[in-house]
This record gives sequence, C-alpha cells and structure tokens, in this order.
Amino acid sequence: MCIKLPSIVINCGEPAGIGLDLCVFLAFKKIPAKITIMANMKALDARAKMHDKKINFTENLSSHKGNGNIYVIDVPYQSDVNPGKPNQKNSLAQLKMIDYGVRNCLNKNYDAIITLPISKEILTTAKVKFTGHTEYISNLCKTSKKEVMLLANKELKVALVTTHVAVSKVSQLITKAKLTSVIKTLHLDLQKRFKIKSPKIIITGLNPHAGENGNFGNEEIKTITPVIENLKSQGFDLIGPIPADTAFVPKNIRIADCFLAMFHDQGLSAFKALSFGQGVNITLGLPIIRTSVDHGTAYNLVGTNDIDPKSFYQAIDMAISLSK
Repeated sequence: MCIKLPSIVINCGEPAGIGLDLCVFLAFKKIPAKITIMANMKALDARAKMHDKKINFTENLSSHKGNGNIYVIDVPYQSDVNPGKPNQKNSLAQLKMIDYGVRNCLNKNYDAIITLPISKEILTTAKVKFTGHTEYISNLCKTSKKEVMLLANKELKVALVTTHVAVSKVSQLITKAKLTSVIKTLHLDLQKRFKIKSPKIIITGLNPHAGENGNFGNEEIKTITPVIENLKSQGFDLIGPIPADTAFVPKNIRIADCFLAMFHDQGLSAFKALSFGQGVNITLGLPIIRTSVDHGTAYNLVGTNDIDPKSFYQAIDMAISLSK
C-alpha cells in the first residue's frame, strides 16, 4: 500500500541566525515527509561548510531521506550573509518566504508550514512595526485578531490571551469579547487538531493571587471570571481564574489538557523553565497548519556545535502529526 507523505515547507528564518544551521542539520535526518526549504542556496552551502558538512541540492521533490540531499527553493538576498550579524536588506526576504509558504498552504500545495526564528527588531521599519510570525501569518490568512499562540510538548500545552505587547497594555486588551474568542478557538482546536474530546483548560488570573477578591486589581472580577462562568454554563470544562504562580504545579499539569495564561511571560516563563528547547510553537485559529521552534535566532551560536535541534525536529513531527 502506498502511503501519501505529507508535504512540508520550511522558511529558514533570519539568515544571520541559526535557521540555516538547523536546515543543514535537517539534511542528515530522515523525516517521513516531502520537505521544501526556502533559503538562499549560497548562504546555506556556506553555513554547511562552517559545520564541515557537504549538502546536495536536489532538483526533484521526494521523500526526505537524511542522506545530505535537500530540496531548496532559492531565495535571492541583496548582500552576502554575515553569520551572527543581521542585515535588514537580507532579512526582509523572510517576509517573501512567509508569504509564499502561507499562500501555498492555503492553496493546498503544502500540508503545513514550519517557520524558523526571525528578528522582530530588524523587520520593524519606521512605517511598520513587526510584532511576530503569529500575527503576520494570521493577517495573511485573513484571520487577524482570531489567532492564538500555543506552546506544546508531550506533557504540557500553554496558550496565551495576549502575545507580543507591552505589559502596560495587557489589561486593556483583555476584554470579555477577546477572552471568549480565545477560549473558544483554543477549545475547538484542541478538539480538532489534537483529538481531545472534552478539553480541560486551566486559566490563570491576570493579577498576583488572581486579584485576591479585588485587593490587587479587578480584572478577574469584572472580566475573567464572568467569561469563564458563562462558557462553563455552555459545557466548556474550565478551571480558574487561579494564581499564575501556582498554576503550573505538578497536580495541575497532570489533570489539565491545556493552560491559558493572560500574557506572554506569564505563560511562557513557566513553559520554557519546564521544557526549553523541546517545545513547539503552534498557531491556532488558522485555516492552515503552522508550527515553529520555541527559541530565537541565537546569533551567538551560529556555526557552532552548541545548537540543539530538538525543538526544530519536534516542530516538524508536530506538523506531520497535525497534517494527518
């Protein structure tokens, strides 16, 4: 019986970061998928030489055998890549790669897109602030403001209500409508993507001690608790709001299918402390499958033997699993 292999497109990310290194490592790891890498061939070949490896660029897309052969769509850069030192002229090519990958996932030419780390700072211009892959891809999919960031590994899933925003703006962004939308998207995709029939979601408060009955803020009383109680009356299995500092204790990790934190560092500090380098970033609420690694560009590690590819390989495994 012939088994159809999933087709995955990988964006190499910031060319001065470790994305190219990870693509070199991938050339020598067997993966049950057809893999297309979007990168500059000259830069990728130079990065392979930094690792004393020889990669071969194939002309035909086929099963990724891990024998050093890779299928690459060549992306032109304006300047030579200086490892570890980003150049905005080259970095802007990342956006074209993302555009291509998302467009072709929407058109069913690929089953999933995997994005490697980018630099938000260097992609931000005087006219446009670049907040991240999650928001950019959601905008391309015409699902802007409906996306949900989820970090996951085999034991733990943590989603966020707000993502890349200043802490001073978090409170005003957590409205009843926003929180309701996030919980519904999370619940639905846990069912649809992860096949969890009745997801149990533990939800943190925003303030210390979850506000302690209004002593440390009233967002829990005015917004978070009413939303949770309303959705529970509709059949959602929700616990909270509970204090964020005790949310991720072992007992809760055992019983929860997912955690929902109010802002970026509140949820991801706990996740990365427990599983840094072994997690996968997944964007929920999209009509396509998008996964990524749980770390950044790591300019200081480019070309060294200190790069850990586990999160990258798990992002690929997750994309393959979700595509099925």
